[in-house]
Amino acid sequence: MKPLVLGLGNDILADDAVGVLAVRAIREKWGGVVDAVECAVSGIALLEYLVDYEKAVILDAIRTARHLPGSILELDPGALGPVLAPSPHYSGLPELLVLAKELELQFPREIKIFAMEVVDPYTVGGEMCETVRRAIPALVRRVEEQLEQWGLGVHHA
Repeated sequence: MKPLVLGLGNDILADDAVGVLAVRAIREKWGGVVDAVECAVSGIALLEYLVDYEKAVILDAIRTARHLPGSILELDPGALGPVLAPSPHYSGLPELLVLAKELELQFPREIKIFAMEVVDPYTVGGEMCETVRRAIPALVRRVEEQLEQWGLGVHHA
């Protein structure tokens, strides 16, 4: 079964597009090996995207103001709180894990979250920060490293 690479965000909201742009680059190179999906929903709506996968990588923008723009953070789904979440996208992930277990749904055993620190994820029609834009290839490389750790490679396409 192919793993899922889920790029969260909205490409009309300035820096919020990082997950979407990164998943597009992954799709170009890894499309035969992974399911690379763009997604603008959050919370419980993510359930339908994650069901029936064994492994998933989630990519998103994050604004903590504690890291330099373009920094890539690896977040542990188990450590994300239901209220004190770093992004609205993650606020439903702990609940989704519980719900999937209670409903006996096939849900990813392994979820990796890579979030990029951004400057402005809110401005509709805003330009992406140049520092963030230049860091997208590093986010793509981080995903590729994870896929390789799972024993995948583009030569498997």
